[in-house]
Amino acid sequence: MTMKEAMNRRHTVRKYREIPIPAEIIRQLSRRMEAHNKRDHLAIRLMTEDAGAFPAAVRLFLAKGVRNYFIMAGGDQPELDERLGYCGADLMLYAQTLGLNTWWAGGTYNHKKMAEAAAGARVIGVIAAGYGAVQGKPHKTKKPEEVSSYMGTAPKWFQSGVEAALLAPTALGRQAFLIKGEKDQVSICCDNGIFTGADKGLVKYHFELGAGTENFTWVSEV
Repeated sequence: MTMKEAMNRRHTVRKYREIPIPAEIIRQLSRRMEAHNKRDHLAIRLMTEDAGAFPAAVRLFLAKGVRNYFIMAGGDQPELDERLGYCGADLMLYAQTLGLNTWWAGGTYNHKKMAEAAAGARVIGVIAAGYGAVQGKPHKTKKPEEVSSYMGTAPKWFQSGVEAALLAPTALGRQAFLIKGEKDQVSICCDNGIFTGADKGLVKYHFELGAGTENFTWVSEV
């Protein structure tokens, strides 16, 4: 499965079968994670066979069977939330190519325990991973014209990028972003409160995957 195929197949899954992830898949996930940590100076951690990602009440009613997860964390640096969102999108889609399901949780996780596990790094969320009890279903999305604009006739790559961006998970499903394009320049703004940075990173990764980074350049404003 390619990353593009994974992008179309990945849906949020909150309940998991209690099946251990094979050691080789754990090794592959760890290598991918460490590459992100090294490149972006992050402190993402992969926890396996640990049920502590969510409080007991959340595990009982919402996050059943979650025993494997990434702690999305990093030291203070500019645009940390965006970097973590971007890397998280990659980890989720990569996990999908390995036959796993995922869930980005930015608010319901066990904040105290995750902060302790992050050993001083700032945590913005967790990504549950494993074999889902179900495969999930597509989330409700806005129309492309509601989240994008292009000066002139939008080229195919821009249209594909916006369609991909709409597949990205965003906090509360708000899709509170706007992507603008002119010639080969693209900008993105997002306004979703405390989740703005993470949402921006998640959406940027998906847009790049759909549009192809060879076709455009990110700019601060179009």
